Amino acid sequence: MFSDLNVFKTAYAMATHAGQRQSVIARNMANADTPGYQPRDIETFQIAFENSRREVAMTATRAGHLNGAAAAQPWAEFDAAPSGDPNGNGVSLEEEMLKAVEVKRQHDRALAIYKSSIGILRTSLGRG
Repeated sequence: MFSDLNVFKTAYAMATHAGQRQSVIARNMANADTPGYQPRDIETFQIAFENSRREVAMTATRAGHLNGAAAAQPWAEFDAAPSGDPNGNGVSLEEEMLKAVEVKRQHDRALAIYKSSIGILRTSLGRG
């Protein structure tokens, strides 16, 4: 009955994607004054998930974890569209801040999906 709960795998993948994208955005913001630095980004979760055509595996952070893959979900980075700065730096802090807000919303959405699914599962088991 509860052997394949894809909603949890999807929520996990969405939260993992948001965390990695936030890391890339933070790196861009940290290098906003570095001459010649070009911003990086990763594709949106929707595009990455639609193009994956495979099951999303849970990540095992310890050897004792059951049913977890040993490696993290790889999300491909690419060069983002640079803004034209005279020193060759392509980072726009305003754009990076907007991306950071978008990523926070994505992470919050993933947590809301997970919490809602846990509530439904508990209710169906009579423990709600």
